[in-house]
Amino acid sequence: MAKKPLTLPEVADKLGVHYMTAYRYVRTGRLPAKRVAGTWQVDPAELEKMRKAERGTGERRPTGVIPAREHLELRLLASDEPGAWEIVEAALGSGMEPETVLLEVIAPTLRSIGELWEQGKLGIADEHRASATATRLISRLGARFGRRGHKRGTVIVTAPAGEMHSVPIAMAANLLRWHGFGVVELGADTPSEALAEAAIAEPDLVAVAIGCTAKNSPQAARRAIAALRVATPKVPVLLGGAAITTATQAKRLGADMFTGGRADEIVHALEAIVGTKQ
Repeated sequence: MAKKPLTLPEVADKLGVHYMTAYRYVRTGRLPAKRVAGTWQVDPAELEKMRKAERGTGERRPTGVIPAREHLELRLLASDEPGAWEIVEAALGSGMEPETVLLEVIAPTLRSIGELWEQGKLGIADEHRASATATRLISRLGARFGRRGHKRGTVIVTAPAGEMHSVPIAMAANLLRWHGFGVVELGADTPSEALAEAAIAEPDLVAVAIGCTAKNSPQAARRAIAALRVATPKVPVLLGGAAITTATQAKRLGADMFTGGRADEIVHALEAIVGTKQ
């Protein structure tokens, strides 16, 4: 009897890698998969073939991820941008792709700092200093994500009025550039009218992605989506972030697609819109 197909999160868990690493294996043809009802499915036999091939070549996952996170956390909390950048450069120099550095080093480090703040182990000023330093770090790393050649369409990435968290927006923008999309990065706290004007001005717009982190931002996202429906009614709107917990909530607010709570999930969502061809 054939074994049940695996989803990409299940593949990532079995390989001990990030979801986007498993996704990249599929995109590059390294791991055969088929798309069923908008979801990638992997035959367990194909996964085992890939694992055996890797054991034969001695290929291993990039090392140093955990130590890099620990050192980076200390540098961010100390507002030491030069020291933090040295850690990023060392990770890149060890062979990590920029995407891996962003998703497996920087993003988990920021989540750890956020959890420390929620637990009362860090003050709000500590968390803000770390976030400000991380923002500059992600900006510097962003130059590594640009790709020349034909773009797969333009995506506007933003947060609604009153939403002040810009780090998830910057991370999502970098990842989209890495995957061949043109990006208009409007950042945080974007008024609905300004977002609608930006959407009208983009002739090759394939989607608008809105991120909500603060608890009070979903209603602002509703207003932003309503403005987009008037300005560009045929352009899909993607909604996600820590404050958007389910696809039902995203739909209720007017969005076409739910992108989850991680910045990288937006790439997977866009594949369902534009396809996988570069």
